[in-house]
Amino acid sequence: MSLEIKVPTVGESITEVTLSQWLKQDGDYVEMDENIAELESDKATFELPAEKAGILRIIAQEGDTLEIGAVVCTIEEGGAPAGDAKPAAASEEKASAPAATANVADENPDSYAAGTASPAAAKILREKGIDPATIKGTGKEGRITKEDAEKAQVAPKAAAPAKEAPKAAAPVAVAGSRNERREKMTSLRKTIAKRLVSVKNETAMLTTFNEVNMQPIMDLRAKYKDTFKEKHGVGLGFMSFFTKAVTTALKEWPAVNARIEENELVYSDFADISIAVSAPKGLVVPVLRNAESMSLHEIEKGIGALAVKARDNKLTIDEMTGGTFTITNGGVFGSMMSTPIINAPQSAILGMHNIIQRPVAENGQVVIRPMMYIALSYDHRVIDGRESVSFLVRVKQLLEDPARLLLEV
Repeated sequence: MSLEIKVPTVGESITEVTLSQWLKQDGDYVEMDENIAELESDKATFELPAEKAGILRIIAQEGDTLEIGAVVCTIEEGGAPAGDAKPAAASEEKASAPAATANVADENPDSYAAGTASPAAAKILREKGIDPATIKGTGKEGRITKEDAEKAQVAPKAAAPAKEAPKAAAPVAVAGSRNERREKMTSLRKTIAKRLVSVKNETAMLTTFNEVNMQPIMDLRAKYKDTFKEKHGVGLGFMSFFTKAVTTALKEWPAVNARIEENELVYSDFADISIAVSAPKGLVVPVLRNAESMSLHEIEKGIGALAVKARDNKLTIDEMTGGTFTITNGGVFGSMMSTPIINAPQSAILGMHNIIQRPVAENGQVVIRPMMYIALSYDHRVIDGRESVSFLVRVKQLLEDPARLLLEV
């Protein structure tokens, strides 16, 4: 008797998902609770586990868009292949007679081959630039699993040849060619597109600018970064200072932390700060909860953990919903000035930019200082000009005199 595996309910607002990748192949034996596929919603990527042990029969294909409750595959009754029942014997045969092992593989083409990566593992290894031949698999009959790939590190000497081979085989572009290629938009990219257009059309968005002298923070980091890392186990970056300054300013200008719900303004007495992160599949905005009560090292650790999850596509829906204010740092890509778009239903977003040595006037003298432009985009329906400008000035004051962050003055 076979069991149908259906798309689970993953959130109230999610009605469909995309089957991004099969982790197992049709006809494979799977254990109960073993991950068999990756599903991508408009907010996050999650894995689909097998609900019982048996033989996998694939129904939906990679790239298919599936509604919640749609059948993805079935699992039929069946035991593990004979080769899986005697891993010790197979290992002994491989050690004593390599030729015999090759014959066994020829007789049973469906068995796992040592050094062969699963689809998920192969993708991770490609992204890391690692040759699967250098990895020792821990899966059945030596197959490289997703966990093996995630733990794998690039070998300094082996990395160079692996990168040179594709370059030699890369086709040379023909001058004057007019090639095009089409790719189906992912659920995440479609959602980003809809939300950005919606924000532009449905909010009265304005942007106000200011500039910050980053010298005090840079001096503070240079003086204490080693001690900070030794004590807390995390580096001291700029994001913790900006997050701390923002949460302090939000207490003084609560409208910047508010949002519109139908005919009401909702004010939050907490600061759940959304941090824009560039992930492999697009921009995601995980949330740092109760940032107003965190210390600098707690903020750094929280942001670091969210960034790792974003890079590995491990963010959950709960980790990306419910923020009250957003910070985005275009400066890491070299942006000098921009007007960030509000992350609805929030009412404001702070944009950081790159730090440039520029001449500025101080006490009647022209001096060179590391300067950063900062931008606050806000919904004028909620936030007045006085509040937006005053909020940004307060953030500037706190950053240019970091002692204020500790003394709360």
